[in-house]
Amino acid sequence: MSRIKLLLDVVNNMRALADSIQAVCDAMASDEPAETPVQEEPIAEPAEQPKKAEKPKAEKQPEITLEQVRGVLADKSRSGKTAEVRAIIQKYGADRLSEIDPKDYPAVLKDAEVL
Repeated sequence: MSRIKLLLDVVNNMRALADSIQAVCDAMASDEPAETPVQEEPIAEPAEQPKKAEKPKAEKQPEITLEQVRGVLADKSRSGKTAEVRAIIQKYGADRLSEIDPKDYPAVLKDAEVL
């Protein structure tokens, strides 16, 4: 085969791949169930297993970022509560807001709401 023929084959294969990826993206974007290929031999269904009691999933709270906490505390500080803001930061064992452990951000926000 010539180099040009090989390159043309590669280009055609890449176009086919792009079309397949686009079809997958379109299927993911729509809520329609995906088409399943027809199987030649039926697959034996597994023996029915007893269903485990499903635990209710705890709703995940959106993660609070440093920027969100910084914004709230900055507003409080601008409104004349700089000393109280500094006290909140020191309550969590830090001299600066960036030194506070991210797991404490929700508590910091609750303390700031009280101000």
